[in-house]
Amino acid sequence: MDRAMASALPMVMERAGMMAARIMCQHFRPRSVLVACGPGNNGGDGYVLARHLADRGWPVRVAALHPPRENSLAGMMARRWRGETVAFTPGEAGRADMVVDAVFGAGMNRPLPELVEQFLAAARQIVAIDVPSGLDGATGLCMGQVTPCCMTIALIRKRPGHLLSPGRSLCGEVFCADLAIPQEIMASMEGRVWENGPTLWRLSAQAADDHKYRRGVVSICGGAEMHGAALFAFEAARHVGAGLVRLTVPSEAALLYRLASPAAIVDTQPLGQALEDERRQVWVCGPGLGLEEAGQALPLLVNTGRKIVADAGVLTWAAGEPERLKGVSVITPHMGEFARLFGKDDGSRLEAAKQAAARLETVVVLKGADTLIVAPDGRVAINVHAAPALAVAGAGDVLSGIIGAFLAAGMPAWEAAAAGVWVHGEAGRRAADRKAGWIVSEDLFGELGPARHAATSFMVEE
Repeated sequence: MDRAMASALPMVMERAGMMAARIMCQHFRPRSVLVACGPGNNGGDGYVLARHLADRGWPVRVAALHPPRENSLAGMMARRWRGETVAFTPGEAGRADMVVDAVFGAGMNRPLPELVEQFLAAARQIVAIDVPSGLDGATGLCMGQVTPCCMTIALIRKRPGHLLSPGRSLCGEVFCADLAIPQEIMASMEGRVWENGPTLWRLSAQAADDHKYRRGVVSICGGAEMHGAALFAFEAARHVGAGLVRLTVPSEAALLYRLASPAAIVDTQPLGQALEDERRQVWVCGPGLGLEEAGQALPLLVNTGRKIVADAGVLTWAAGEPERLKGVSVITPHMGEFARLFGKDDGSRLEAAKQAAARLETVVVLKGADTLIVAPDGRVAINVHAAPALAVAGAGDVLSGIIGAFLAAGMPAWEAAAAGVWVHGEAGRRAADRKAGWIVSEDLFGELGPARHAATSFMVEE
């Protein structure tokens, strides 16, 4: 593989610069451009881009932070540039209509030099190649003062840094350049981090011979006092396609649950007795549960080998003792709950979530504007398909019910969680569009069917 990759690199770099130039020409009219090139491969891509833009009639100059090594691939591309070269100064950056940032790529692992910060801050408009300089492509964190770009041209595919905050807000619109890399080389380069979407998983379609047990049974533990959260999970599972959804609640609270939702199947037998029904393999445990209720329910579910979506009260019960959650299928903490479980960490959310998933041997859904869905084996889906309108009480309980429904339909835990997060986000988008951006969690229920249909339609089109 190393020999094949080495022989293909000149072709890959030429293709990268050519495709980046093509993408720019598709989205901008010709204007004066200063291509800022670093000494490494990112700079090499910049030299190629400069040549192709100039061939298309654009007024192009190049500013090199440092010249590339003589015998390097970037050095080869620099020698092919025959146009004007100017000093790498903020003044030159400010003179151009647009600066192309090809200084440091995704592999940069040190603070951004002050000169580069000043140079890019002086630019009127920036297009970045690979990632904006100073942005860690693996984490989305900044290594210095990163100037926002209007566009980033990702090479081959999006990196975590394009999707994770704060990097996501600095990249502008992200386009992927097809580098036409040979399949055998591409296979060796494939990572285990993807942008979440219907190409990663498959939802089942309705079939003529469906029945409620084939579609899946979801059971939900309801608390004695906080009824709303469990009911949100219940309604979400119903509306997203579960065949049968049951609530197991304390007898003294049963009437309140039934009055809140006349469609609710409310069981009042002890949880241990409910678990004697082998058809009830998938449980949502946590929404609306107090500490004592959570501490009684979760060990029973784990000991009987059920598939469990753990959220809310269960996460609070396990705070500081995350091993209490071992044996569950999926946990769905927001960042505050995650910090209470595993301790505060100011580093990469992605790495923290990967460590947590491996430690507990469970799928971790770390909720946020860029929700992470992390499997114990290291697979990661990053979800940006959502809406700010989802930042309301109860939305997380809805998500738990959706994931429970997909688990009950037979999906593996990571795929069920990723699909649940995407469908939840799609429902949020639709509800926000319908209500001018401001929703309550109940607005999601009517959008879950259309959101699921959108996912299956996407798969058919693909």
